[in-house]
Amino acid sequence: MTTEEWPTEWLRAVLGLAVLGVLEDSPAHGYAVAQRLAERGLGEVRGGTLYPLLGRLQDAGWVEGEWKPGTAGPGRKVFRLTATGRRHLAEQGERWAAFCRTTGVVLSPSTASERTPR
Repeated sequence: MTTEEWPTEWLRAVLGLAVLGVLEDSPAHGYAVAQRLAERGLGEVRGGTLYPLLGRLQDAGWVEGEWKPGTAGPGRKVFRLTATGRRHLAEQGERWAAFCRTTGVVLSPSTASERTPR
């Protein structure tokens, strides 16, 4: 499956955590966040989706944004993970991983035959 084939509802469910995950590595402006997400296999995340999400993450206190002057153009808002954001990522990342394991079991052909009445 190519990254362009991920269903929108799946991406919507995990995108906030994924953004926090890429910001855990280092601060980044929105375009760099989108590039990192694509490099890690989530496909293209458009600005109309990403920038409102970054605003919500900032409102929640999980990221901070700071305007940095541009060297050859306009300034950019650089986002970094806060301590609260790191805790949220750790907690919710563990929960997401557990959810993925659970859905893997539910969707497994071997467990499907066990739960289907004969």
